[in-house]
This record gives sequence, C-alpha cells and structure tokens, in this order.
Amino acid sequence: MLDSSFKEQIRTLFAGLQADYVLDITVSPQHERREELLDLLGDVAAASSGKVVCKVNDGEGLAFSLLKDGKDTGIRFRGIPGGHEFTSLLLAILNSNGQGKTIPDEGVCKRVRALKGAIRLTTYVSLECTNCPDVVQALNLMALLNDRLSHEMVDGSLNRAEVDALKIQGVPSVFADGQLLHVGKTSFGELLDKLEARYGTVVDEGEAPVGKYDVIVIGGGPAGSSAAIYSARKGLRVALLAEKVGGQVQETVGIENLISIPYTTGEALADSLKSHIRAYSIDLFEHRRAEKLEMIEKEKVVWVKGGERFAAPAVIIATGASWRRLNVPGETEHVGRGVAFCAHCDGPFYKGKRIAVVGGGNSGIEAAIDLSGICASVTVIEFLDGLKADRVLQEKAQSRPNVEIFVSSQVLEVIGNGEKVTGLRVKNRQTDEEHLLELDGVFVQIGLAANSAVFKDTVSVNRAGEIEIDAHGRTSQPGIYAAGDVTTVPYKQIVIAMGEGAKAALSAFEDRLRGVI
Repeated sequence: MLDSSFKEQIRTLFAGLQADYVLDITVSPQHERREELLDLLGDVAAASSGKVVCKVNDGEGLAFSLLKDGKDTGIRFRGIPGGHEFTSLLLAILNSNGQGKTIPDEGVCKRVRALKGAIRLTTYVSLECTNCPDVVQALNLMALLNDRLSHEMVDGSLNRAEVDALKIQGVPSVFADGQLLHVGKTSFGELLDKLEARYGTVVDEGEAPVGKYDVIVIGGGPAGSSAAIYSARKGLRVALLAEKVGGQVQETVGIENLISIPYTTGEALADSLKSHIRAYSIDLFEHRRAEKLEMIEKEKVVWVKGGERFAAPAVIIATGASWRRLNVPGETEHVGRGVAFCAHCDGPFYKGKRIAVVGGGNSGIEAAIDLSGICASVTVIEFLDGLKADRVLQEKAQSRPNVEIFVSSQVLEVIGNGEKVTGLRVKNRQTDEEHLLELDGVFVQIGLAANSAVFKDTVSVNRAGEIEIDAHGRTSQPGIYAAGDVTTVPYKQIVIAMGEGAKAALSAFEDRLRGVI
C-alpha cells in the first residue's frame, strides 16, 4: 500500500525505537476492507526493523490497539488510519517512545496526570478532515501520559450506523464516557480544560515556584509572537504564554493580504511563527491559559490554569479575540448537530443540503462561496443594511446561482426537532416581519470578541471589552502593554497585529531604560 520512498521515511523515523510494539488487530474475516487494513499496518511494521509487529485476531468489525512491551497504551483505532490520520498512527508509536515532537512540557504533562478517575474518550473523525488529526493526536498523548485514560479514534464513514445513532453532524466529535465533550477544531490545552472541568483534578498541595523574567507575553498569535521576538532581540529574558502559537490565525484557510507573501495558509503561518520564536532564547509555554494578573508594586504576576506563576516587571497582553456566537435560543443545544463554525471542516456533512451562513463579513462570504460548491442552497444572513466583505468577495458570491443574500436581517432562534437543526427564525429589521427559514444547518460567522475578561479589572477596557491603549501600546497601568485584536486598535488584520506587537515590545523596552518599570 505504501510506496518505497514513504517506507524509507518511516524506517528512518522508527530507527530510534527502544520498546517493542504490537498492533493488536481484530477484524472480521468478511469485512470488505480487511485486506486494506492488514496491508497498511503490515507495511508500517515492515519498516520498523522488527520493533513493530502485527497480531491478527478474527472478530467483529475492524479495529486495532497499540501495545508497548506487552502493555496496552490505551490507544485504539476503529478504522483504517489513512489520509490525514496516518500521521496519528505514526505519532502514537513515536510519542510512546518519547521521541515525538508534539509532547508537551512537564507543566502540562503534570496536569494530564492529575485528571481524576477512569476516563474513556472516543473521537469520531472523517479521514478528509484536516482538523481531526490534531484532536486525535492530542487525546492519544493524554492516554500515554495518564494510564487511567483511554482514547479511541473512530472513522465515521466505516461506522455510519453509530454516527447516525449519535446524531453526529460535525467532526471531530469527542465523547467522554458516552457524553459529548467537544465538536470541531480545538487544541490540546482546550481539550485539557474541558476534561478538568468535567472530571476534576487531584489537588497538588505544594505551591508552584515562580518563573522570573524581564518580559511576559500572554498570547501566541501574530501580535504576541512579534512582541516576544522583538523583546528577545533586545537581550531580555522572555516568557511567552500561549494557548496555541498562531492563535486565531489557525482558523484561516487562505491568507492573501500578508504583504510580500502572495498566498499562505493559517497553519503554515502558525508554523512559521513558531519557528521564528524558537530561533531566539524565548521560553515558550504552550497550552497555557492566563487566569489572573496581579500587581505587586512594580512586579506583575501572571497565574495560569494549573497553578503555575510567572513574574516580570513588564507584561504584554496579546490574547486576541474569539468567534462570537449568536446567543439565541437553540444555538447551544445544536452545536455539532446543525450549528457549525468551520465551513472547511463540517461543510462535507451538508453536501446537497440547504444551509445558512450568518455574517456578511469576509469570513462569512468566503464560507458562503466555499459551501455553494457542495450545498444545494446557501442563504447569507447579515444583520446590517449591507455586506461588510471585500467587494471582490461580494461579487463572487453574487455570481453563484445557489447563493441568496439577505441584509437587515436578525436571527431570533435556531429551530430543531430534538435531533438536528431544521430552520432559523429570522426577523426583517426594517419591517419587523418574522419568517421561518427551513434549512439543514447554519454556519455562524459573525466576527470576533476580545479575549480580555481576565484583565478587565486590572486595565481599562471599552464597552466592547477591548483593552484601551495609547499610540505606543501602553495601557492604563504602567508596565502593562497590549497589542493586536484584544485592543482598541482599528482594523483587526494580521499585518497590523504584527506591527502592534513590535510596538508594544519597543515601548516596554523604552520604559525599562527610562526606569518607569
């Protein structure tokens, strides 16, 4: 199944394997894809110089577990891990051997080990989904770190009856002990937050030591990355606390307005940001969410989830913004069952169906254009009296015969039948007339809200929650700076965020030289 060059790459990756691994396979003799699974796993094993072997058992369905030195790792695949999920299989082996690049630092590993109770996780995926592997790989890692936690990847296309019974309409869909935990794109840190909230953690009686730095940057998007790099270039000791490097950028499929780069993707830009950060002496702490910011005289102390503390005379807040929700009846109940936020990930579930896109900005119109190629009809609903998207996008959307656009329209309610979305209740803001729009799904694309809640009692924010800054990136508190989408700076653009991050770092350095901090 695998070509010779690919097998050689796997052979190189597996050269450092120390443990012995078994792919413990259970598959029905009559399963139509039995040979495909056995061929794929056989090729993987053959490239391991005997460190990986296959054990085949006749049984029901099609699945296999990963055993290390005869012990179950807690990782199981119910499907054939081809496509984007092939990397998940390779990383499961490499990470269990301690050599995978995705293994988090000890602070995060400690939180995973502290999760209470036995936890059984199942993730339903599509092999065409580009976001599913991130979730599968994150939860596989957690299974390796905590022997009370297990994780199973399930290919929805091979287990259609199960997917239908669970009424899954979006991937990845993560279930914890049979209860829905999460749907859609997410990060290791966000999944860990949700598991901690549901299961609790074993309390560590000892107080974590305080990490001392010259500058702490909170946020790993374009603004935060820029601020950290500029600070490090001044020879300062820098800690970068980030939920994920790239931030909201990772939600963007195509980027065509980053000057000097005609086209890139959000994922590629996030990778470039991380590479640039690692080129400097910056202490990067990923999967960290700030919970509190204290001021002790001129010292600022940042507390992150899990109990870690970091202190510095200067803090740069670059926590960005998050997708807004409609906050109408029926929305929360139908997330993953007709309410979606990522057209790229969940669009294939609505092939040939009627959908709506709420939001007439660039993201909304881009989603409408993408979905028009696979959906029977696309209805764009915009609250304002006109679309906000770039003219070239508007023209492209209006040229699509199955795209209909309504402005001056307000969504009042998401309607469902208990299993899935069946429509939207919409009001014409000019006439106050209400009507029911019958459809099969809705993609919410209504902009961003500043991630400033943790800091609003420390620095001044405006009515929209944006941190108020001056022309130099300074906030209302000396020694605290802010940059990017979390601030009042106009025009939330990647190129602007990068410049604002640099500006805040230079202002902090200037204040340090002047003795202000």
